[in-house]
Amino acid sequence: MAALLIVIIYIAFISLGLPDSLLGSAWPVMQPLMGVPLSYAGIVSMIISACTVTASLLSDRLTRKLGTGLVTALSVALTAAALFGFSASWSFWLLCLFAVPYGLGAGAIDAALNNYVALHYAARHMNWLHCCWGLGASVSPYVMGHFLTNGLNWNGGYGAIALIQAILAAALFFTLPLWRKRQTGPVGKDSSAPPLTLPQILRVKGVKFVLPAFFSYCAVEMTAILWAATYLVNARGVDSVTAARYASFFFFGITAGRFICGFLSSKIGNYTMIRIGGSVMLAGIAAVFLPVGTAWVSLYGLIIIGLGCAPVYPAIIHQTPINFGADKSQAIIGVQMASAYTGSTLMPPLFGLLAGRFGLELFPWFMLILTVLMLFMIEALKKTVRVI
Repeated sequence: MAALLIVIIYIAFISLGLPDSLLGSAWPVMQPLMGVPLSYAGIVSMIISACTVTASLLSDRLTRKLGTGLVTALSVALTAAALFGFSASWSFWLLCLFAVPYGLGAGAIDAALNNYVALHYAARHMNWLHCCWGLGASVSPYVMGHFLTNGLNWNGGYGAIALIQAILAAALFFTLPLWRKRQTGPVGKDSSAPPLTLPQILRVKGVKFVLPAFFSYCAVEMTAILWAATYLVNARGVDSVTAARYASFFFFGITAGRFICGFLSSKIGNYTMIRIGGSVMLAGIAAVFLPVGTAWVSLYGLIIIGLGCAPVYPAIIHQTPINFGADKSQAIIGVQMASAYTGSTLMPPLFGLLAGRFGLELFPWFMLILTVLMLFMIEALKKTVRVI
């Protein structure tokens, strides 16, 4: 039963990643049809992120009341409904409306499943779980591309992903008894302990260090995804096709790295995995720093940064019940998710503003400062909670 359930969780995380790349893939077609400025994609993205943060902060209350299985099934169903709404929308304001349930569903399932796997499964499954998210996020542009290049429209691409989500939601409702058999203790539906409030969570020893660590890591990851190609073209003189290809390889590095880390994490330990990942990130950033005449080294540096990023997020999540206790892990993981989404939402635009003022050459410096901050906070966390 445990093996069947983890397969279902893997599939659920693939579904979590599926919609994440759709807006970027379809927006060049959607934008002129809706008659709005190109920048309005950022409004939709910000609404999704704000709702995701909200759902993450509420995850402890929801999971204690409903249980992880039901929260997961309802979240996927909510996401499916939102995507069907996207597929039927020809108005920008309808997109904004359906972005609300999409963000709420994504945030709830992310926090609930991360905590469940951290409590019930070995570290390797956490790495493979996030590898599955990468698979989903990688597949969806191809789905959208199929519809756009075969005489169909972007609505069909959203509809296809929505149908996949709806089928998965039905499967999750069907398998709810598996969750009930395995789920016990502080995260179970019948837990009598009251949910922690945000002030209570922030007073937990070590939380003040893990939140900026998460914020910094996700800021690095999203800044690289959004700005790497622009940096390579405008600051390093790389042609746009090559830059786009290697920027996508950064994402491939994260996904492949997490698959590999799954075989190593249980033997090495979470903190060691974070240190190794951070060191590899610094090595990749150093390669990006190298002089203009070595642009190819910078290209491979992005892949190295991606490989370094791979173990960090899963390791921090999996370590949470060990650091803070299983009774507090759902609440703290929810706040960690909120911190992560805040970093990934706010810091790439901040880099854009800084780059506009000081130049794109700031890119590796920005990445370096955030990576060093992340590693410093992780070491402070380990010293504070005093675990291995």
